[in-house]
Amino acid sequence: MTNTDLRGAVEGRVLVPGDDGFEQAATAWNLSVRQPVAAVVAATDADDVAALVRYANKAGLTVSAQPTGHGASGDTDGVVLLRTGLLGGVEVRREERVARVGAGVKWGEVLAQAGPLGLTGLAGSNPAVGVAGYTLGGGLSWFGRRHGFAADSVRAFDVVGADGEPATVTAGSDPDLFWALRGGGGDFALVTAIEFELYPAPALYGGRMLWPGHRAREVFEAFREITAEAPGELSVWFNRVQFPQAPAMVTVDAAFLGEEGEGRALLARLDKIDDVIADKRGPMAVADLGDITAEPTDPAPVRSRTELLTGLDDAAAEALLDAPMEPLVAVQVRHLGGALAAARPDAGPSGPMSEPYMAYLLGGAFNPEMAAAVGDRQRAFAEQLGPLVSGRKPYTMLGGGDRAAAAFSEPDLARLRDIKRARDPHGVLRANFPVRA
Repeated sequence: MTNTDLRGAVEGRVLVPGDDGFEQAATAWNLSVRQPVAAVVAATDADDVAALVRYANKAGLTVSAQPTGHGASGDTDGVVLLRTGLLGGVEVRREERVARVGAGVKWGEVLAQAGPLGLTGLAGSNPAVGVAGYTLGGGLSWFGRRHGFAADSVRAFDVVGADGEPATVTAGSDPDLFWALRGGGGDFALVTAIEFELYPAPALYGGRMLWPGHRAREVFEAFREITAEAPGELSVWFNRVQFPQAPAMVTVDAAFLGEEGEGRALLARLDKIDDVIADKRGPMAVADLGDITAEPTDPAPVRSRTELLTGLDDAAAEALLDAPMEPLVAVQVRHLGGALAAARPDAGPSGPMSEPYMAYLLGGAFNPEMAAAVGDRQRAFAEQLGPLVSGRKPYTMLGGGDRAAAAFSEPDLARLRDIKRARDPHGVLRANFPVRA
């Protein structure tokens, strides 16, 4: 490959090492992840994506797509990094309850258009996350307990295959590829647009409650009681929070797809806990869904670890509440279950997910020493949780050191690998977490 050849093959901007702006263009959202790519291409449209893939075939190159880089793994040595941020556009068809979005669209853009129409997509907690990467990895939504994985709501993908040919993929046109793309990651084709179902959201109630850290056990017990009986419309997350030079805190985040009165009744157990510092629960607009957790939308160096849990017994409470947190900043437990655990004949490889809870452990990674210390503390938490850790992980929550194999059942992983070999025998495409053996 020569820089001149690559620049002549595509319309979009091409940056290579040494160019002004290359380092920034190659940087993942997680600043602790290094991406040693050979070039970065900002495609202008779907035709430009196809031109890049055709060139990669001739030049023996590998292409890896990242709209935002939220799921970056660093497995990019020598690849051409495709940025799809310019592939925008959100079309909401209200009567059909369908949205069509370009591969560069973020969830906040979708919710801003769907919400005023009384509709929602199956978005996660951060409005800055791209729809495409999130959906290709399955997509765990605030509304997943009611409607399942975001990937299972997809009706069609516009793609460019590993041969450089564009296609529209549906359950009827190409069932194997359609199945793989609905949760198997980006190893099989480059997605340029997605069409997916929207769901009624005439009312939404939610927000965060905050207490001092010494209330953690009471809050956790309330969390266990609420989630033991919660309907599918309610999602609740428990958090221990410990920022540097700040007092320990505990929070509960909740989103209820329904009216305020019913939501308050379902969460009434929390009102009995004293010393509440803040209670931000209330009716909310779909477009403001990201306000519940107020997660950072700007890049930052972090190290995370996710474990699916088979339950939350007293031993889990001891492990999660009594162990020291430092240097972690958050120990989170999300309630799953509901539609996420249901077997569906039309589902992709993400589910069913039988584990009812998920632990998410987060710390800063501002230098190698800090990253190593965070990793040690995360491993200690996982070891203390012991047999409650199932060993499986959601694809979109994979982190450093994880492999795609952890996200799928053995039969589904074997099928994904067969599809990869059939559709991309020369390895022209590479996902953040490839399904390769």
